[in-house]
Amino acid sequence: MAANIFSWLMGYFSLDIGIDLGTANTLVNVRGKGIVINEPSWVVINKRTHETFAVGNTAKEMVGRTPANYVAIRPLRDGVISEFEITKSMLEYFIGKAHQQAIVPMPRPRVAIGIPSGATEVEKRAVYDAAMAAGARETYLVEEPRAAAIGAGLPINDVKGTMVVDIGGGTTEVAVISMGEIVISRSLRIAGDELDEDILQFIRKKYNLLIGERMAEQLKINIGSAYPLQTELTMTARGRNLITGLPGSVEISSVEIREAINPSIQIIVDTIKDALDEVPPELISDLLDSGVCLAGGGAQILGMVPRLKEELNLRVWVADDPMTCVARGAGMVLESLSQYKRFLVSLERNNSRGQ
Repeated sequence: MAANIFSWLMGYFSLDIGIDLGTANTLVNVRGKGIVINEPSWVVINKRTHETFAVGNTAKEMVGRTPANYVAIRPLRDGVISEFEITKSMLEYFIGKAHQQAIVPMPRPRVAIGIPSGATEVEKRAVYDAAMAAGARETYLVEEPRAAAIGAGLPINDVKGTMVVDIGGGTTEVAVISMGEIVISRSLRIAGDELDEDILQFIRKKYNLLIGERMAEQLKINIGSAYPLQTELTMTARGRNLITGLPGSVEISSVEIREAINPSIQIIVDTIKDALDEVPPELISDLLDSGVCLAGGGAQILGMVPRLKEELNLRVWVADDPMTCVARGAGMVLESLSQYKRFLVSLERNNSRGQ
């Protein structure tokens, strides 16, 4: 009885938080405060003790620099959990950090988490179990494209159709939504991570230069583009020369990076086209007015908007603060749970919504 009262008190003083548990970054939205955490989904583990040594920004700084008895791990791949215990530790850290300003020794928050629309029952259950094990008292799951649409402020309850494309780190989520329901959706496991790998392999083949994941990501962010730029850009790539084994560098142009990532960008474009091909004519008419909303970190790739405009023959626009759409949308679901309850993802094992 005393334990139940203590748990209730910890829950009462805990926060409602929306989480975008991303392959590349984890974002946490706190009710009334907005986005309070936006950190890389990296964890450094002590291989001898299996204890968590660092999480988030600190852990990412250590990538490629850890001594032999430590290892840097990304516990999510393609938008889903690949390392359960490490994901649990990461969530514990972020939940605790979100409560730093609150006088709660053992936070027990209500949590809403975005998941890929193509996640299997096992993958959904893993996210739910990890959140509960990390200290959540209630966990709700919401499909990422729906959360992104809510966070972007799209009128998803309207009869008129809207389309959202959320290009994250591990997955690209495409959805056409009408009357609050997803009419057509696609979940593609090609997104920001795949673009990084494209760049890494391109430079390795063309210049015999082995660069790290962080260098590839910086090239993508700084000079990556999906469409020719008015003024093409350059950046120096640093790594190890595969012929001499010595440190080396080479100047890379945005034209080369565009060539490297174009096959993956085209797959994303073709997936959107494939979804549009199944949209009923009346909803296509709606999309001619409302256009396509881009969310996620991939929405910020230079030239993505003109590339999609040209390929889709639709108006394309980027949501305000696109990286935070899913976390903000998940937070809004918690704020108005009665309004959004029908949007929650059910778990088949006990046939309950988010429980």
